[in-house]
Amino acid sequence: MTTVLQGTQGDAGTELWRDASAPADDRVRDLMSRMSVREKVAQLSGIWVGADPTDGDVAPQHESAPTPAPWPDLIRHGVGQMTRLYGTAPVDPVAEAHVVAAVQRQITANGPGIPALVHEECLTGLAAWKAPVYPAPLSWGASFDPDLVRRMAVQIGSTMRRLGIHQGLAPVLDVTRDLRWGRTEETIAEDPYLVSVIGAAYVTGLESTGVVATLKHFAGYSTSRAGRNLAPVSIGARELADVILPPFEAALRAGVRSVMNSYTDLDGVPSAADASLLTERLRGTYGFTGTVVSDYFAIPFLETWHKTAGSRSEAAAQALTAGIDVELPNADCYGAPLLEAVEAGLVDPALIDRAVERVLAQKCRLGLLDADWSPRPPILSVSEAVTEPGTEAETGAEAGRTAGSPLDDASTRALAAELARRSIVLLRNEAAALPLTAGARLAVVGPRANVADAMFGCYSFPRHVGLRHPDVPLGIEVETVLDALRHDPAGYAVTFAEGCTVTGGDARTLAEATAAAREADVCVAVLGDTAGLFGTGTSGEGCDATDLRLPGRQGDLLDALIATGTPVVLVLLVGRPYELSRYADRLAGVVCAFFPGEEGGGAIADVLAGRTEPAGRLPVSFPAEGANQPSTYLAAALGGQNVLSPMVNQTALFPFGHGLSYNPAVWTRVESTGSGIWPTDGTCRVAVTLRNTGTTATSEVVQIYLHDLVSEVVRPVQFLVAAPRVDLAPGATRTLLVDLHADQTSYTGLAGRRVVDPGDVELRVGASSTDIRAALPVRLTGPRREVGFDRRLQPEVSFAGE
Repeated sequence: MTTVLQGTQGDAGTELWRDASAPADDRVRDLMSRMSVREKVAQLSGIWVGADPTDGDVAPQHESAPTPAPWPDLIRHGVGQMTRLYGTAPVDPVAEAHVVAAVQRQITANGPGIPALVHEECLTGLAAWKAPVYPAPLSWGASFDPDLVRRMAVQIGSTMRRLGIHQGLAPVLDVTRDLRWGRTEETIAEDPYLVSVIGAAYVTGLESTGVVATLKHFAGYSTSRAGRNLAPVSIGARELADVILPPFEAALRAGVRSVMNSYTDLDGVPSAADASLLTERLRGTYGFTGTVVSDYFAIPFLETWHKTAGSRSEAAAQALTAGIDVELPNADCYGAPLLEAVEAGLVDPALIDRAVERVLAQKCRLGLLDADWSPRPPILSVSEAVTEPGTEAETGAEAGRTAGSPLDDASTRALAAELARRSIVLLRNEAAALPLTAGARLAVVGPRANVADAMFGCYSFPRHVGLRHPDVPLGIEVETVLDALRHDPAGYAVTFAEGCTVTGGDARTLAEATAAAREADVCVAVLGDTAGLFGTGTSGEGCDATDLRLPGRQGDLLDALIATGTPVVLVLLVGRPYELSRYADRLAGVVCAFFPGEEGGGAIADVLAGRTEPAGRLPVSFPAEGANQPSTYLAAALGGQNVLSPMVNQTALFPFGHGLSYNPAVWTRVESTGSGIWPTDGTCRVAVTLRNTGTTATSEVVQIYLHDLVSEVVRPVQFLVAAPRVDLAPGATRTLLVDLHADQTSYTGLAGRRVVDPGDVELRVGASSTDIRAALPVRLTGPRREVGFDRRLQPEVSFAGE
């Protein structure tokens, strides 16, 4: 064992903590031995430069934050993190890279000389001006393509690294439970398996670039009562373990290095003060060794909202004891209040050391403690188009907006387009109304048809920050659906009428739209959501819905368009599914895109024209009649339609996993091997043979659901255990082999432990949760087993003869 003495020197006289060749633990101990308590506490919080406390659009919680101290006082003892230097205002990214370098120089000239870790939002791409905007997470789920999502995350992480950003606040792993919740657009799916595989792929991609991924929101945020943001959560331990936590487990296994707490309380205990969640489970059961960061203002909420703390010092004590290492975005509690808590005996100084060790270990592994670390972001080594900012910029003020940006290049746009095309879902196609006929007269109608940022979710920069800067251009090129159809090589004759706004409209605008529809061969109605924050949109954080009817007068517009007799193709640009049963059987076609990003307009035009085969599958169910029923497919028998509740229809209009094709694959064989016997510690193989009899490429998502005939607790009727995508060239035949491990059948039993039970189950194999092509009876044989965090989470997938 190495004993590190205070003031130890490394090789060639370098202080040990700066010696990159020394073990990380030794370096951290050496550095901590040199730090005062104030310097240690300074490492446990962020500084949000440029955030305006009077502006509630970015974070209304910020209004309750204390007035920040002068800049020299803020950095006197060092800084743990810098909050959103790129993502708070529309600053040119190259100019801001100079600001980052200047700020880091100032920080390292103070206190112990430790650089700050820079973090940003990155859910749909880096949330910065001029950075590419990728499809929203529901589109990731709709793609059923984890490798494509991984590639997207690699591009996002590479962009962040170039700008000197070390940590990204993504992905969101909340499993959708109530579709009225505004943050549904940020989730991946209503199924924990799909969230697990897609979320883990994002983590793998981002972490592979050296950027720290951050899991959000641990845990239970999406299960708030009535789908309201920040509302209490009243789920049981079994739902938490079997539905909410598996995606976090998968992402932790993928190597994530940071976790963010949920705002909500679980059965009366705020997650920010829950040691059983943040320490016993996360670190004890799961073995997590990274950092836990607070969601913005979550620690002061313990005093102001949750009322479990009587002061900010008590809030700091509760959060630090529970296991939150870093307070974001500012030092509202992990500053003077935490020091007061130490002096008052509310906090054991050893808890500060525990958190600081984790923070410094992460900085060490990021290279921030190395002697040759440079404050200059890598982008400055290849782009010097902007002169080093002056004193004002160096203190964090807004940089210039005139320099060019190399962030949104051909490769990022190509990947954004590929993911957009892969995620667009064809829900209905009556009498082969689609693809559209070349040269057709199109009436393009609707409030989302001619709006560029209709493609973006609430955590994209244009909708997250750009709303407050209407005079600043988007900073990226975005084609609307209307523009894409007008310029389409199919040569459509296009007219346009808005018809209504997303939440408004009148008789005159409706009449203009119906007049345009009557003169057309096909009416393309582009309807949906506007993403926003805290009431500024119909979808997004703090934009919860009371029901699932189309917002505003869009339903009236759709009725009026259908009444013209012209075939109507509905294109949805949405952040959640809506209740369409009143229109569905009168529509010629329905196409859904979940905020498909900067290349979404062209991708939609490609699908409508037939140049792209519709490949998306629904990650969330579209409800049938009864717009207040937010259920998902993942329900027990009594959670669906039943004779004891005949007035409420829980049958989905378009079910989870649904998606049509122009050239659907032919299913020729589905079978299981092993004579229907599945060892409780072994695997069961399912073989599916698909053929493409068409002249164009096609793609199918083979979905395998498990139905447990008898279990000791109530379980969902069926749940997804595999969903590999199979691409088929024209005329090709492929046999998919899926090896399912018995661990995937496990559930939390009566004793509160996860078990694999012997007994009869059924593997339902199909093209959606209701389009089942074969039901394979299988018997699990052998002893009852207990499994834990190290259980098998995913099947092995291969192809016969390949």
